Amino acid sequence: MKIQQSVYFLSGFFLLCSFNLMAGSDAFKPGPVLTQYGKIAKVESRLMIPKDMQMKVVFDMSTAAEPGKVNRSLDTLARFINMHVSEGVPLKNIELMMVVHGSAVADFTDNKFYQSHQSKPNGNTELISKLAKLGVHFYVCGQSAAYHDVSSAQLLPGVDMALSAMTAHAIAAQQGYSLNPF
Repeated sequence: MKIQQSVYFLSGFFLLCSFNLMAGSDAFKPGPVLTQYGKIAKVESRLMIPKDMQMKVVFDMSTAAEPGKVNRSLDTLARFINMHVSEGVPLKNIELMMVVHGSAVADFTDNKFYQSHQSKPNGNTELISKLAKLGVHFYVCGQSAAYHDVSSAQLLPGVDMALSAMTAHAIAAQQGYSLNPF
């Protein structure tokens, strides 16, 4: 009897695993706002999003993308917007901020600066522009910018310089933003 139960359990386990392997990235589809970015999967959740939810969230980004590629952290912003709008949160109720420091500063520079350091055009330009038009606030750490010899004039439109990433996070907390932990 125990052997038969173990066989049923293992059969079910492997069936579940093979189903999950088949779903994988195929479960992710374009979202309703940024259709080229931030693909999302439909999820059944018991954690209900309150009606009229106001989402003020600050994200942190410190690692540059591979040259010419979209930074995964930027795609996360697009996914955040797409997920919540698809679940009924009005776009006007979503206010996002990205604090940028470390090597990620390069991903927020114009092509002239970017290509003087990389062999390819900046793959983040289009998404940053689209996100900025949706009201996402981008703040580059001035200390990291100074380290990487980046001036305000070399930043993409819609991207601002902060004294530091620490300063930007402190101000975001005072303004009621919650910190996305990942």
